Amino acid sequence: MTTTATTETGEITSRLPDLTKEFPELAALSGALHKAIRDSPVPQTTIRLALLRAAQIVGSTYHTIRMTAEMRKADETEERITAVATWQGAPYFTDAERVALELAEAVLTPNPFGERVSDELFARASVHYDDRAMWALTIALGQLCLFIPVAVIAKPIPGRPFGKNYSR
Repeated sequence: MTTTATTETGEITSRLPDLTKEFPELAALSGALHKAIRDSPVPQTTIRLALLRAAQIVGSTYHTIRMTAEMRKADETEERITAVATWQGAPYFTDAERVALELAEAVLTPNPFGERVSDELFARASVHYDDRAMWALTIALGQLCLFIPVAVIAKPIPGRPFGKNYSR
């Protein structure tokens, strides 16, 4: 059974209308989060890598396409974009990027044996990121987590720019 909403002409549609029409205050919140992340000491490349991995883990086509498009627009290599799914064995990432990818996985993957972000992982991350940078990574993942339900329930149209990714 397919859950993608399409019209009789095969055009992809969203399930719900634009969230910001129902809750306009969320646009300001999202804008503030974007600004905080953009102005952070963490390279935008690292943030995009972590968010792409997070989108892959939760199975969000909308976010995966969005992050991949942002990475291509920023001239990221196809090898690095493709290798995010298998980053552990890929030779394309710095140690700081690897720990950001590991943090994304830890936050979004249940750990039946203990904490998701162990003290050991936090200590390794702290070698590369000061408190402000750790908060920036945390906020970036938190922002994505805020909008994961929007993507998987409302199903905005992947690949369309903001404001045009809803059909109703």
